[in-house]
Amino acid sequence: MSDSPVALITGGGSGVGAATAKSLLRQGFRVTVTGRGKQRLDDFAASVGNPAELLTLPGDAADWDAVSAAVATTVERFGRLDTAVANAGYATFDDIMTGDPDGWRDMVLTNVLGPALLIRAALAALKRTRGRIVLVGSVAGVVHSPGNIYGATKWAVTGMAENTRRAVTDDGVGVTLINPGATMTNFFDAGGGPPDRAIMPVENIAEAIVFAINQPHGVDVNTMTIRPQPSPL
Repeated sequence: MSDSPVALITGGGSGVGAATAKSLLRQGFRVTVTGRGKQRLDDFAASVGNPAELLTLPGDAADWDAVSAAVATTVERFGRLDTAVANAGYATFDDIMTGDPDGWRDMVLTNVLGPALLIRAALAALKRTRGRIVLVGSVAGVVHSPGNIYGATKWAVTGMAENTRRAVTDDGVGVTLINPGATMTNFFDAGGGPPDRAIMPVENIAEAIVFAINQPHGVDVNTMTIRPQPSPL
């Protein structure tokens, strides 16, 4: 069995997750990507040639049975787990004053419970490899915004990253929080499209995630906040 490193990425069928998976596959990683939509996962697998090094598993990032099964299946298929990337998340694009509460529960579960479940499910395997946890947060999780419930979920991820780091660093497991600013993904579809301002391609965020993953043992990149710069006039 190959001893090349193994990564599991939630929400990996599109956007930042897919770009990260592509980069890691090019570097020789074996990669599992999960997501709610089987068709999206199938399309992603086809786009990279359906390599044997890629495993796609449909499942809800906020469902314990699905997350624990994804970790177990990854270890069974590839023999190890070196990196877990909690990337799945979305926004309802409303606020606590006037928003629709019907949409909040699923967002909170995906954005907050999802990363916690992945950490819980993956930690034993990551301890064996002295691996890494990457949590994809947001600039909204480091800057307050009036009434922003999505931002509150990402503030929770900010706290989760540091709390987890303090719990696992003695086991040699690294924890990195990546806080992207506006990035060109389908994230903005529910909000009517991307904002009319500077926006980054997904590859910029994927490069940051891969940079953190590729640090040698004993080096732990804790937090990276990445914002787009406006083009010069």
